[in-house]
Amino acid sequence: MNIEFLDADLEPVFAKVRQGSRLSKEDGICIYNTRDLMGLGRIADYVRKARHGKKAYYVVNQHLNYTNICKNRCRFCAYAKDKGEEGAYIWSIQEIEKRLLERIDEPMDELHVVGGLNETLGFDYFIDLLKVIKKVRPSAAVKAFTCVEIDYLAEISGLSLDQTILALKTAGLDMMPGGGAEVLNSRVHDELFPRKIGHQRWVEIVKKVHEAGITTNATMLYGHIETLEERVEHLMTLREIQDETRGFSAFIPLAFHSRNTELSHLPPTTAVDDLKNIAAARLILDNFDHIKAYWVMIGESLAQVALNFGADDLDGTIIEERITHTAGAKSAKGLTRGQMEDMIRASGFEPVRRDSFYNPVTA
Repeated sequence: MNIEFLDADLEPVFAKVRQGSRLSKEDGICIYNTRDLMGLGRIADYVRKARHGKKAYYVVNQHLNYTNICKNRCRFCAYAKDKGEEGAYIWSIQEIEKRLLERIDEPMDELHVVGGLNETLGFDYFIDLLKVIKKVRPSAAVKAFTCVEIDYLAEISGLSLDQTILALKTAGLDMMPGGGAEVLNSRVHDELFPRKIGHQRWVEIVKKVHEAGITTNATMLYGHIETLEERVEHLMTLREIQDETRGFSAFIPLAFHSRNTELSHLPPTTAVDDLKNIAAARLILDNFDHIKAYWVMIGESLAQVALNFGADDLDGTIIEERITHTAGAKSAKGLTRGQMEDMIRASGFEPVRRDSFYNPVTA
């Protein structure tokens, strides 16, 4: 395959890709700096097609955000509330069961469960939460809790980190999402989310989770105060962890939404930046099988385009996403299975309904 580049600096990057050589930090900076978006997209699409052909995956899933009360109050977050503040909520176990039963006649392959660090909830609440989901949806995978939540649960449980993970796994935890890392960088951490665990603790926890046989996703929140160099370093840290554990299932670039946050003065990410992050992930993360275009954050239309820039997965039907929409997302709060498949087919790809572990679902 020959590609004519408008940016000659992309030629050695493509040469490495064709040879199966690992990209360097300098290559990553080149990817982010290039103005040859179409040339970059062709390289990423070359890798994407080699791995997945014309297949594009999605999952039938439901989000459960059990509380928005959170002690951390990160500067970039529009979702968190203090106890007693207007709009603050906690779902009881009974309320969660009710919400699950309201959709019991719909197929569901995955439950995505995350929430704030709510100091009024004891460890038993989280065990019961997992158990009730498994009772109502025994065949669906429970993808729950970020590494930030796992750290907090270990603290309130009085158990070791290993024991906490085992207790959650025994109660029904099948997989974990990749949030909470934001950008694995001390400068960004100290300025935007100083109360949240630092990147070294995040890495420690995710390795422990992988050792316990629980797969996770990985993410990067971009488009705030991070530098391009910090983005590349974040991706390379994830690549190093994956070399060691093989525990990451997919990577999801998360476009920052600033409305209703302390960073509301920052402009939204551009389509060019969104596509560059998809392509950069596909090229740098050579040991990750899947790259997601998260339509909730970048919109349905751009997610379709992203399937030609390295993404092979559009995530899922979602159903009642709250966190990003609180920060001003304009995307739908959920899509039907038919809408997901129409989006994929309209982009020229073959939709594949999957479970949380990328096994095709034919029912």
